[in-house]
Amino acid sequence: MAALGALVKKVWSVRRVLVLLCAPLALVPVLLSLPPKEGRCLYVILLMALYWCTEALPLAVTALLPIVLFPFLGILPSNKVCPQYFLDTNFLFLSGLIMASAIEEWNLHRRIALRVLMLVGVQPARLILGMMLTTSFLSMWLSNTASTAMMLPIANAILKSLFGEKDTSKNMNREHEEIQASLQQNKLYTVPTEMQFLASTEDKDLTEEKEVASDALSDLKKEEEYKTNIWKGFLISIPYAASIGGTATLTGTAPNLILLGQLKSYFPECDVVNFGSWFMFAFPLMLIFLLVGWLWISILYGGINLRGWRTKKSNIRVDAEVRAREVIKEDYQKLGPTKFAEQAIFFFFCMFAIMLFSRDPKFIPGWASLFAPGFISDAVTGITIVIILFFFPSQKPSFRWWFDFKAPNTEMQPLLTWRKAQETVPWNIILLLGGGFAMAKGCEESGLSVWIGGRLHPLEGVPPPVAVILITIVIALFTEFASNTATIIIFLPVLAELAIRLKVNPLYLMIPGTIGCSYAFMLPVSTPPNSIAFSSGHLMVKDMARTGLLMNLMGVLLLSLAMNTWAKSIFQLGTFPAWANIHAENATSLLPAVENVTFSALNKI
Repeated sequence: MAALGALVKKVWSVRRVLVLLCAPLALVPVLLSLPPKEGRCLYVILLMALYWCTEALPLAVTALLPIVLFPFLGILPSNKVCPQYFLDTNFLFLSGLIMASAIEEWNLHRRIALRVLMLVGVQPARLILGMMLTTSFLSMWLSNTASTAMMLPIANAILKSLFGEKDTSKNMNREHEEIQASLQQNKLYTVPTEMQFLASTEDKDLTEEKEVASDALSDLKKEEEYKTNIWKGFLISIPYAASIGGTATLTGTAPNLILLGQLKSYFPECDVVNFGSWFMFAFPLMLIFLLVGWLWISILYGGINLRGWRTKKSNIRVDAEVRAREVIKEDYQKLGPTKFAEQAIFFFFCMFAIMLFSRDPKFIPGWASLFAPGFISDAVTGITIVIILFFFPSQKPSFRWWFDFKAPNTEMQPLLTWRKAQETVPWNIILLLGGGFAMAKGCEESGLSVWIGGRLHPLEGVPPPVAVILITIVIALFTEFASNTATIIIFLPVLAELAIRLKVNPLYLMIPGTIGCSYAFMLPVSTPPNSIAFSSGHLMVKDMARTGLLMNLMGVLLLSLAMNTWAKSIFQLGTFPAWANIHAENATSLLPAVENVTFSALNKI
């Protein structure tokens, strides 16, 4: 096995080197088949997409390539490329990451999770619902990966209290042999402890002993199958809930912020997408999808038995649920009484959410209307709150200390230190966002987006509702094999130009594409949360594939329903907006010149 592992590593290393060296050469024809500036920009984008999909370079390192390639290839000067890595959208995301670090520092997320589980109950279906609700709520504010990594140990502790250690195959084989031996000897062998309640009284005849042993074997198989299915249902529900929950807020996942950044790049006059409007659209969608997903997982894995609503639970399950309740209660008690720091973090967290939501909710004037128009953004709001975390005390201040000159002058510990923020904030995601924004700026400045729009004539006859479904399906399938962030960076420019060609609101296509890339449920490699759950060793690829296939389908249909109902009133999707019309007029004026240059270049070839 060690030799095989070493061979696999060598093959992977060789593959990475081949991709790094051969990809730039293989894409040279792109430079020759397009106008000079558009061809060079498309060359960079395809190279980055190839590196992102194969991970020949780390994702964040690949995101830095525009800083080098755009100036060298004459696409954009460095003074236009570098600012894209620190737009206000990046700082909005940074504020969310810092708030998440403070929540994790004081274990507030764990207290919330255990409290919710205590409220929902310990029956398997209710526990799965509690796990999904808690994970999705945390994922709205923390990263999907952090939410999954935090909830899985809690799930494992509950599962072990319900069923014991997960060594089902060994225990089942051993107990099968014991029961079969007892049948052959025409007498009862010692029955395992969890099956003792099935044993009859001592005075039984031979026939009754055989029937009891046979019943014990049958019930044991059912219990083991039930145990395995519930275990899988628990584990698979957590990463799915994290992916769904991340779509509910702009800061919940990187693709949402990439949409916001690229809207500002392509359509500077577009101001309908902000934290409040996105939350009003995405939060109901998240709740509906979460409920439907919970029903599907619970039915598939035995949490809800459609045939046995009135079936009396066995003593084993009753005792297991009592133990699970005690485990949750014990873990909650270990946290101790609520600390001042937790209360303070919870207060600032609520302020963070309320101020972002109420800045400009669109249906009523927000508090930002008190200031000069265009000066206050979501980034200003988020950074204002998180700065307070670095100097607000983590222990309840005593006013007596100020007047007691003999009191020790101890250093105050803030709610969050910069060292902790440095260690916990995933700075690579900031660079990844910046790479996406730089790519979008390059497409716009080079005219590549206009060139792409000119090649979308065959799609002009597609009805917009059908286009929404097709786009979501294509992106959801693509993101099963590629990074969500890389996927949306590649597709958004195409969707923007397609919307212009179809004469529909660009948000009508760009929002489904953005949310669809978070619906990656079918493979362990699709998202980090899926990989974390799969690494527990209790799930197989076929479990994720059969569960995720229907989850993907339900996500596509629910997203299409949302886009054609309440999203229309929130984002004014029923009309072609003025801010998109300006972009369309500019693209139309540039398109003939681009096509002439294209045909002349092709004639030369």
